[in-house]
Amino acid sequence: MNFVGLQNYITAFSDKVWWKAVYNGFYLAVLALIFMNSLALFLAILVNNDIRGASVYRVIFYIPPILSGIVVGYIWKWIYDPTYGILNAILEYLHLGFLKHAWLSDVKTALLSVAVASIWQGFGGSFIIFLAGLQGIPQELYEAAKVDGASAWEQFRWITLPLLSKTYTIVSILTILGAMQLLTLVLALTNGGPGFETEVPALRIYKEAFSSYRFGYATALSVILGLMLLIISLIQIKLRREE
Repeated sequence: MNFVGLQNYITAFSDKVWWKAVYNGFYLAVLALIFMNSLALFLAILVNNDIRGASVYRVIFYIPPILSGIVVGYIWKWIYDPTYGILNAILEYLHLGFLKHAWLSDVKTALLSVAVASIWQGFGGSFIIFLAGLQGIPQELYEAAKVDGASAWEQFRWITLPLLSKTYTIVSILTILGAMQLLTLVLALTNGGPGFETEVPALRIYKEAFSSYRFGYATALSVILGLMLLIISLIQIKLRREE
């Protein structure tokens, strides 16, 4: 082996594939922050309100996160299959055959399709944390608000959201970390294709190390990714403290 100093880091900053992977990671993170966490919070509120079968829903919603990413990837790969997949079959049944698509092979839909599968697998983790946060809010606050004539929306706006702010900070940090480190799901679904349209940082690092055997370069990419995630987490924590 030859010592190359900082050359691997210099190479990384001009590596278009790496930065494409970073962009895709942030794209998945933003979608997860908006849609996955909104869904998780909505379901947590429903379960916290003691709807019928709440204990069963807690188990059901937490099943996807504990499944292997490879298993989830192959499940969704079958769902998206252009010939035998259930998604296209449902569209055909609903007389929407014109919407049938090769979801994972089209550069326009591949990354979004990965995002949907990722959200399905990950919302249960956010759900559990939000539920724990909701259960920590004193019920007396809601009872007092009802006595004062506050509507359900006003209770959510002035009680639930402010008292869940710390919880949401934790969830958002974990969401970004999870999205940026996504590997096995993408590996099973697309392996980064078509082209590099669904390449993500962890998969790029994996390929550099175990496909191209560029272990030094893969290590440099890992350090860069780790620093980016650390900076993002610190910024979120600082913003939370300033509120």
